[in-house]
Amino acid sequence: MKKVYSADNIVMPGFIKNLLESCNIDCIIKNQNLAGALGEIPPIECWPEVWIINDENLAEAMDIINSTTRDNLQTNTRWKCQCGETLEGQFSACWHCGAERTS
Repeated sequence: MKKVYSADNIVMPGFIKNLLESCNIDCIIKNQNLAGALGEIPPIECWPEVWIINDENLAEAMDIINSTTRDNLQTNTRWKCQCGETLEGQFSACWHCGAERTS
C-alpha cells in the first residue's frame, strides 16, 4: 500500500478516493476519524490520507491526482483577458468583453 494524497479535511480525500475508484484503482481513506486526537497528536498526523491498495497502480494514481489538482489550481488563479481586464480564477469568460478564457 502507498499513500497518494492527504489534506486537512475529509472533502478532497473523499473526492480523490471516489475518482480513483472510478478509474478501477482500489484505495482506502485512513485517519478520517482522528480529528478528536488534535492536540495530543501533531495536526498533520491527523489529516485524512488516501492509500492505494496495489503498489502497481502508483504511477496511474499520481497522474490522475496531479491532473485533477493541477486543473483545480488553474481554475482558481487570476487571469488576464486579451482586453486587459484582470479576472478571478472561477470565471471562464471576461465580463468586460465576453472573451473566453484561453489559459
